[in-house]
Order: sequence, then C-alpha cells, then structure tokens
Amino acid sequence: MEKQFYAVYLNPSRPDFATTMTDSERAIMMKHVAYWTEKMKQGKVYAFGPVIDPKEVYGLGVVAVENEEELKDFITNDPAGKINTYEYFPMNAIVPDISK
Repeated sequence: MEKQFYAVYLNPSRPDFATTMTDSERAIMMKHVAYWTEKMKQGKVYAFGPVIDPKEVYGLGVVAVENEEELKDFITNDPAGKINTYEYFPMNAIVPDISK
C-alpha cells in the first residue's frame, strides 16, 4: 500500500508557550521530541520541529502513514497531546526515492 502523507501541526496551549514552559511542560516536550525521533527512525516522519512564526511558535511535522487511523493513533500516543492540540491535513508530498 502506498503511504499517505500529512502535514501535522502542534498548536501550543498559549501563544507564548515556547518561551514560558514550566518544568513539567518542558519534560513533556522532551518526551514529545523523543517520540517523534523514534517515529522518524521507523520511517514514519520525514521532518519535524518548531516553526518560528512571528505571531507564535508552533510545531510542524511531515508524516507518512498507511492511513488516517494510523495517524490518529500516532497523535493519540504523543505525550505533547496532553498539553497541546493537533491539526492535520493530507499532503501531496513529493519526496526522494530513498529505496535505491
């Protein structure tokens, strides 16, 4: 089955979240980075990280999964979902053929 790509946005719980995280929020975000890094090693994440928008910082990831249900599971199990919210949209991604 061909992979489906999604642009995944992690919306912060407040506009200044990136600069005012509490210690417990920072610990959750470190778990979030470890979680996404592991998914990247599994070939499910092509890129992720904070977007430094002048209005607010938010997270963005490019994810490749078998179907939307797998994406929902991915998001449900992300520690950052406990303190932030997600949005995602299908993406017609053009990616290099890394199978060669």
